[in-house]
Amino acid sequence: MRLTTDTVLAMIRRPSDNDTLGGRIWRARDAMNLSAKDLADRLGVRADTISAWERDRAEPRTNRLFLLAGVLGVSPAWLIAGIGEPPKDDLSNSISGQLLDQLAQVKKLHEQTGKAISALEMEITRVLQDMQ
Repeated sequence: MRLTTDTVLAMIRRPSDNDTLGGRIWRARDAMNLSAKDLADRLGVRADTISAWERDRAEPRTNRLFLLAGVLGVSPAWLIAGIGEPPKDDLSNSISGQLLDQLAQVKKLHEQTGKAISALEMEITRVLQDMQ
């Protein structure tokens, strides 16, 4: 695939990811919800090797790096230098979805509480009127 000069310049101007190679491997693996063992099995390496890569104690060979990028659904450029699109993180969407669900529940409880307070006030008023 050939890139135009404008495309390359746009990629360079885009804020780069300042994490390490190991950090980017970990983030991409986490975004895919893969365990280190699952990733190791897909790449044909040991889980200890994945751990060493993620801790920046070792680096994958070039052929493994391209295979790794493919398995993790990121570009080799992002994996190597943090240039380009990071992995899609469903976690942020699921967290915001969970928070919106909790907010809806709290609003519903608030409405129910308001109705219960109104009903209690009416009952107190009725009881006080009956006592007079």
